[in-house]
Amino acid sequence: MLARSLARSLGATFKRVQCTPDLLPTDVTGASIYNMKSGDFEFRPGPVFTNLLLADEINRTTPRTQAALLEAMAEGKVTVDGTTRTLEAPFLVIATQNPVDHEGTFPLPEAQLDRFLMKFAIGYPSMEDELTMLDKLQAGHPVEQLEAVASAAELVACQQSVRQVHVDPKVRSYLLQIVHDTRQHEDVALGGSPRASLALFRAAQAMAAIRGRNFVQPDDVKKIVGPIMNHRVILKPEARLRHKTAESVVAEIVAEIAVPVLGGGVAAT
Repeated sequence: MLARSLARSLGATFKRVQCTPDLLPTDVTGASIYNMKSGDFEFRPGPVFTNLLLADEINRTTPRTQAALLEAMAEGKVTVDGTTRTLEAPFLVIATQNPVDHEGTFPLPEAQLDRFLMKFAIGYPSMEDELTMLDKLQAGHPVEQLEAVASAAELVACQQSVRQVHVDPKVRSYLLQIVHDTRQHEDVALGGSPRASLALFRAAQAMAAIRGRNFVQPDDVKKIVGPIMNHRVILKPEARLRHKTAESVVAEIVAEIAVPVLGGGVAAT
């Protein structure tokens, strides 16, 4: 519903892939089909050719099919039968997954997780929210009443505009220090990659823009560091045995790093 609502609000195209163990890579990317009338192979695009793709229960499908999304998520392109095709902007993948200890699942490899900008654990709604849900769903689904509040082209323009948000050298060093410390922490087997640094940089720019500023404050970095870094930090087995979590380690790292003071002697809180 979240993915459909976002697509309808942007007037963007939306497609959904139900991930199962027998799903093939070509079921995602598309394939070349022989046309008996013309005597040629014709490419039939798969569901990845859309603005917003929902990969539902992504860890139920095999690593081979999961890998079919790597190029699309990293470069916005798809290569099939030696031909590379560019996906139409904006392109966004939203994926859901079952708990990692669920029977019949294939945990996403680190390289795949690194392609996702953010990860959220939705959890169960409160009783009050669930009562509201029952009321709103009694006569129909509210998502069907949604109208576009922006266009896909406007979203692309916003993405380009956000990149002009100023990031002070002190803030750059601050966010890089967070990423680098995840690589050196005693409880971490694998820390954030350079892609994590870029994701934190871009997300901080977007957070500043959302808050109505044309410059990034350290507080913008602290606001989104959890969703950006938690799924990229892989703990050592002994740390997990001590009931440590990636969330707690990232929070510990952020708490230990001094917050920089920007021009004017004002520190972010």
